Amino acid sequence: MLRRTLLAALATPAIARAQRAWPGDRPVEVIVPFPPGGGVDIMTRMVMPLVAERIPGMTVVVTNRAGAGSQIGLEATFNAAPDGYTLGATSTPAHSAIPIERATRYRALDFTFLANIVEDPNCLYVRTESPLRSVADLVAQARARPGSLDYGTTGIGSDDHIMMLAFEALSGIPPLVHVPFNGVAPLIPQLLGGHLAAAVGNTTELVPQAREGRMRGLAVASAQRLPELPDMPTFRELGFDIVTAASRGIIGPPGLPPAIAARLEEAFRGALGDAGFLREAARQSMPLRPLVGAEYRAMAAQVDQQLQALWTLRPWRG
Repeated sequence: MLRRTLLAALATPAIARAQRAWPGDRPVEVIVPFPPGGGVDIMTRMVMPLVAERIPGMTVVVTNRAGAGSQIGLEATFNAAPDGYTLGATSTPAHSAIPIERATRYRALDFTFLANIVEDPNCLYVRTESPLRSVADLVAQARARPGSLDYGTTGIGSDDHIMMLAFEALSGIPPLVHVPFNGVAPLIPQLLGGHLAAAVGNTTELVPQAREGRMRGLAVASAQRLPELPDMPTFRELGFDIVTAASRGIIGPPGLPPAIAARLEEAFRGALGDAGFLREAARQSMPLRPLVGAEYRAMAAQVDQQLQALWTLRPWRG
């Protein structure tokens, strides 16, 4: 017993030192699984400096690892050492949709869920010069000339893609031609250049483009109209019961030490209530839905369950 007591006493300072060591003098890498300039990237670069301010000694480096609709970056986060020096951004439902549709090197619900930040409604939009003036125009052309319309999204199984699948099913139109991109940043130039008939995205990217007169929204998948775009109808107003959105947040690899996760969760609570952050989010028309720790994981689990059910009814390959 004396030996066990002595060993415990010797081990306790070592454990304490290991816990105090984080974050130490190493930067924390935050992997964004999309190209620079999109909604996930903007959110991450806004919130992570505020999180770092609340953890003494923490510095943050944001890196973009785009590809396969966010799969590459998510796999990098999932398979990183669970030591607090690698975190990642993610977007639901794509987070769960990808491993349902194909083999991945991550399990959707095994990440450490730290904080959801944004819930950004989906919308259908076109360039301002488009002859498609309404959803009715799109439906009419799709029925009259099957295969004549294409649309861009941020990837197969993304929230954008799943929203369009719901719209096609409810409207009864022949499937449009789906053109997936590795994020919204490469998609928008193709739309504005007239190489795509339409795009499905989120309000965060539509609002600034609409204000500049470059894009026009046909419908939004929110429960009510957006204050920023009051002339754009909801899908429900047009007779389609579609309410979908991208939820964006920060995660860690599986097995992140509880002490580190707790410090990060506390820092996220402070950052998401920061007056400067709230002002900037409002300025950028960034719709917030703060969920920290267990609340975030519960939301992700609910979405995962819904997608599993949807897959059995309407698989979303290609």
